[in-house]
Amino acid sequence: MVASTVLENMSAFYGNTRSQLKKRTLLFRYLAIINIIVGFWYLQWRVAHSLNSNVLWFSVPLLLAEIYSYLGGVMFMIGLWRPLQRQVRSLDRLIPEMPPQQWPTVDVFITCYNEPPDLVEQTIRAALALDYLPQQLRVYVLDDGNSPELRSVAERLCLEDLQSPALIRRSEQLQQQRQALIERLAQLQQLQPQTEVAESCLTTQSAATESSFHLLQVFAQGLRLLNPEHPSLSDRLSQEIAQTQVAIHHQELALADLARCRYIARPKPSHRPHHAKAGNINYAIFSGKTAGAFILTLDADHVPKPQFLKRVLPYFFNYNLFTGQYEPNRIAFVQTPQGFYNLPQGDPFGHQAHLFYGPIQQGKDGLNSAFYTGTNALMRREALVNVGLQNFSAAFSADEKRLEEFDLIGGLSSSSITEDMNTAMRLHASGWRSIYHDELLAEGLAPDDLSSTLKQRLRWAQGTIQVLKTENPLTKPGLSCWQRLQYFQTMYSYFAGFAALVFLACPIIYFFTGLIPVEAFGPEFALYFFPAFLINRLTFLTVAWGIPAREIWRSEQYAIALFPLFIQAVWSVFSKQPLKFQVTPKQRQSGIYLKLVWPQIFVFSLTVTGIFWGLGQLLLNRIADPIAYGVNVGWGLYGLVLLWTVIRASVWQPDIAKGKN
Repeated sequence: MVASTVLENMSAFYGNTRSQLKKRTLLFRYLAIINIIVGFWYLQWRVAHSLNSNVLWFSVPLLLAEIYSYLGGVMFMIGLWRPLQRQVRSLDRLIPEMPPQQWPTVDVFITCYNEPPDLVEQTIRAALALDYLPQQLRVYVLDDGNSPELRSVAERLCLEDLQSPALIRRSEQLQQQRQALIERLAQLQQLQPQTEVAESCLTTQSAATESSFHLLQVFAQGLRLLNPEHPSLSDRLSQEIAQTQVAIHHQELALADLARCRYIARPKPSHRPHHAKAGNINYAIFSGKTAGAFILTLDADHVPKPQFLKRVLPYFFNYNLFTGQYEPNRIAFVQTPQGFYNLPQGDPFGHQAHLFYGPIQQGKDGLNSAFYTGTNALMRREALVNVGLQNFSAAFSADEKRLEEFDLIGGLSSSSITEDMNTAMRLHASGWRSIYHDELLAEGLAPDDLSSTLKQRLRWAQGTIQVLKTENPLTKPGLSCWQRLQYFQTMYSYFAGFAALVFLACPIIYFFTGLIPVEAFGPEFALYFFPAFLINRLTFLTVAWGIPAREIWRSEQYAIALFPLFIQAVWSVFSKQPLKFQVTPKQRQSGIYLKLVWPQIFVFSLTVTGIFWGLGQLLLNRIADPIAYGVNVGWGLYGLVLLWTVIRASVWQPDIAKGKN
């Protein structure tokens, strides 16, 4: 992942944050406009002149698939119109300086559900090692599996942390402050009876000798109480004593509150929904067990780097020149990239996401639509609580029985199994803003078997379509036009399975029937198709500049090869099948998964058979148009290469002999 450049020592960097358009944005815009025009030119020709009216059952689906792809491409390019590169000074290098005593409190939420304790321990240790004021940081292990082993790990790490040099120094500092307050309290309590006597003498004007009046002045000046606004010295002294006692109590609470690693396992009664990860986080927010002004959400396997908080927190504050203070702004969350430290060579499962955590998120950021992706993000508690209460109110109005779910359906969205994207959309609709910070600040584990990968991507697809059905961004109040388009484009993309199936089926139908969906694959077809295809590829290459070609190719392969999964997702949502949040396994699930890709194997086999069948027909002079055969062979081979990646992934095994994972 391309990290943000830290320009703290460069004179050209004025202010604490800066944003600018990515390089080659203007080139992309020119190509995007040409792409849209040429693509429309091709489609109008397809509609008006190329449809094979003799086989409309065949030609119309292909045309619809092409129109679907064109519209998706247009929305994709609009979403990339204003990609931002952001630069920021670290929290401890802001200009003017933000005093450490003004640094906000931060809670780290590590969401767990039956992960191996040693895996979670690595994340906990990294969270405790964040470079931040120890008294302002709390790490919470949100264990939805209520594991005794994980509880034991959290308690052990808490004790270890209490013995760390930073907390020992903090404990000594608090003890010194407490002792000074105790001594101050003793002095005040000793002066109290003498002050009452002296004040009584002054009030009654009896025995008010020069020495007693002098004594009163000494008391008052020593306590800084000789003030016309406080004529009653004994009352003022009592107030000082009370305030000192409160200060001592606060110091004692601070000493008792030094433990930074804490374990929360929420109750999960059987008579009500639990809402999976969203419910886990919301319980921590609304149960009163946490109170940080900001919340860093981490999956159990995502290990943060020490500088995470200092690199992200500055986005949440603006410096007010009139007051000379840093003040909170309307940023609800800052999302950072997801990176993985266990990817095998070649990334057979297509987990690398530099395209999404790069141009796509930067484009969304430029339109105030950066997505929250569930981990590696810092969120403002106020924003979550504000939006959570709004949505709870709406849920309660619709069904009063949901009152018992109050602590579970606020904050993060609980109405979708992709709670992260839905939460971001609700925050944007409520007027909050978001930031995408393109610097890798945490790394985690990617699924390294096909079963876990498909489970994860099916959940993404189902949850996204679920949001479209329940909270359509095109009609949701509060969203800007660009935000509506960004969210809808993401939801729209998950219907691509139907178009992919049509594209893969067309050459197969030709090989076994001789039918073609266009009037002819001749010069006129080439005149319209190839310019549109080439300019489309050129535009995409401009967008993906700097991203390894192999990674881009892998993402394209999976976009087509997972067509059965996308179709399944659409069908499951619109047929109202119950959807359940399934946690992605953090350990490799060994096995061969050919049965999971039988539709791809079936299409692959039909295509190969069709190519050889057609070759036989060509050799027997039974094919009237060899050009049509050649076009479909190229089309079919392209489909085979796309499908092969997921078929190969189903039998992939780590190369243990060479020590590769």
